Amino acid sequence: MLLTEDPYRCFMPYPPSPVANGSGPLEGLTLGVKDIYDVAGYRTGSGCPIALAMSAVKTVNAPAVQALLDAGARFVGKTHTDELAWSMYGMNAHFGTPVNPAAPDRIPGGSSSGSAVAVAGGLCDIALGTDTGGSVRAPAGFCGVWGIRPTHGRISLGGVQPLAGSYDTAGIFARDGATLLRAMTVLLTDDLPLATPRYLEPLEMWGIPGAEQRALLERTFAPLHAAPLEGLYPGGADAVYRTFLTTMGADARRDVVPFIRASGMPLVRGIDGRAAAAEALTEPEIATARTARAAFRAHMESLLGEDGVLLAPVTHAPPFRLDAPVAVFDAYRHDAMRLLCVAGLAGLPQVVLPAGFVDGAPCGVSLIGPPGSDLGLIRHAIALANRPVPA
Repeated sequence: MLLTEDPYRCFMPYPPSPVANGSGPLEGLTLGVKDIYDVAGYRTGSGCPIALAMSAVKTVNAPAVQALLDAGARFVGKTHTDELAWSMYGMNAHFGTPVNPAAPDRIPGGSSSGSAVAVAGGLCDIALGTDTGGSVRAPAGFCGVWGIRPTHGRISLGGVQPLAGSYDTAGIFARDGATLLRAMTVLLTDDLPLATPRYLEPLEMWGIPGAEQRALLERTFAPLHAAPLEGLYPGGADAVYRTFLTTMGADARRDVVPFIRASGMPLVRGIDGRAAAAEALTEPEIATARTARAAFRAHMESLLGEDGVLLAPVTHAPPFRLDAPVAVFDAYRHDAMRLLCVAGLAGLPQVVLPAGFVDGAPCGVSLIGPPGSDLGLIRHAIALANRPVPA
């Protein structure tokens, strides 16, 4: 860590090692990097003591890190992550829980917890995270900052610890939309600018959150006059979520479970069950789920075309309290994933922006667009954020 203070406990306390940067459009911005990316001069701990002990000091930056450095961003440290990036709460049994600056009594969200908190707390201007099942989108919403899950495969994941390859993406956090756009323009080209988007209100998604959160969605998106959309979830939200769980579990069995078993690492609650569930999947189950995923992707492409934009809740409820009962911990992820799985299954970009507070905690809203519309989505989200909100 190159900072002198970390009041939110969001950076890993590694011995400081300077990281060179260039000059360009990101000059003047500071950068935090989730500790599953390789950064020259640092180990890659992945939120796991055994992975940290096994890691050599890296000599090459991950390509996404290098691109931001070359553009002028100044590295200030590696940020906390849930263990092996396999959770969405931001609570690491080994290295602690970063403090959510916007709601200190609530979870910060994970697995990119440290990156979201660092930006929300003003300790860096931009921060790299990764999003597999929601690990940029959920903490962005929980901490009241901007974030993006990009179109799958558009940003290199070289030098990044994998979790589930057909879902893993490299995302960015920023405190405002202009800074998010500035950073993402370095990493992406503008393939589908979305000059005139066709806004859609996915009724099934809007029916999942509670009344107070739905009212926030209605106020925020009212200026866009979206057309109602039915039939987003073929077979229902539960069926689509099961497809996500099976296909992601199959990826994880290939990409991260071998390390878990070979290392003999002790498994904390949560990862133990997810690893066991991944190993228990049968080949017929996986094949069926992959066929269903392909059908869902085609379904989404048909709904969105090249101009459709879903106006969507991020999660079903605001972040829960750190001292919530175990039943809340067990249930929240499954409820949230019925919303978060949509973009992941179809490989679509999703931009999260702050919208206000619900039950005393930040609540984000989001735009989901066609593949390649990443920068266009950010521009339209900025325009939305700058419009007056109806009383």
